[in-house]
Amino acid sequence: MISISTVRKAEIRLHYDLATPFYWLLWGRHLHHGYWDANETVEVATQRLTDELVARAQLQPGHEVLDIGCGMGGSSISLALGQQCRVTGVTLSPLQRAWATASARWRGASDRVRFLRADAEEVEFPPESFDRLWSIECTEHLFDKPRFFQRAAQWLRPGGRFVLCAWLAGEPPLTDPQRILVETVCDRFLCPSFGTMSDYAHWLTSAGLVVEETSDWTPKVDRTWELCVDRVRSSGVRGLTRVFHNQTDQFVAHFQTLLDAYRTGAMSYGCLVASKPATPEGRS
Repeated sequence: MISISTVRKAEIRLHYDLATPFYWLLWGRHLHHGYWDANETVEVATQRLTDELVARAQLQPGHEVLDIGCGMGGSSISLALGQQCRVTGVTLSPLQRAWATASARWRGASDRVRFLRADAEEVEFPPESFDRLWSIECTEHLFDKPRFFQRAAQWLRPGGRFVLCAWLAGEPPLTDPQRILVETVCDRFLCPSFGTMSDYAHWLTSAGLVVEETSDWTPKVDRTWELCVDRVRSSGVRGLTRVFHNQTDQFVAHFQTLLDAYRTGAMSYGCLVASKPATPEGRS
């Protein structure tokens, strides 16, 4: 795991409160990578990434799902409407919670989805509250990842599944230039640390879950940052971010840095799937 000490939780909250409208204008309702096979539009590719996780989650109508780091609610609402699940979304940002709640009402999903403004590292749920845990690009912002997975596993019912996507540090050893890239992404994208795929698998296993899949999706998703770089250049959005908020401006200015980290192997984008044994020792 690669860690830095400069990130503060209050900065993460403020960033998403201020920057969410920019994300929506720049990218759309899903605040996550797209998954490309060919020349799909951003809208199709971002929904495709959600669909890939849906298939791995093995969702059924009526399942209780916890969306950890729900953003503007795009995935939560998709699960509620498309899979007829009951979804609880958690976001650190009050603005994102309000946005997601309004979107659910607008799209007719209010009876199946609710959104909480809460810290994923501190929020409390009764044990075995959910059939599925779902997280797309949230755990990067967590300060104590092993503790989070220990807590999250308790929320999952026996036989349940945890599906997640995360930005990952490359497996060691990294060169000095690669490490500098990772640390720069940590700093500019407000991530206190990046774990490797092996780290995540270890944390899930240590929490009592059975890891079923660890997939490197980097070749499928890195086009996200090509398009983001192009859209920043063509839209003139830097003119707004420079006067609006320095941290948001630095975030936008380093889209190319993250793309470089992917292309050099300094970082990768991973999908992990884990399940909770149906009995304490996994016996049926």
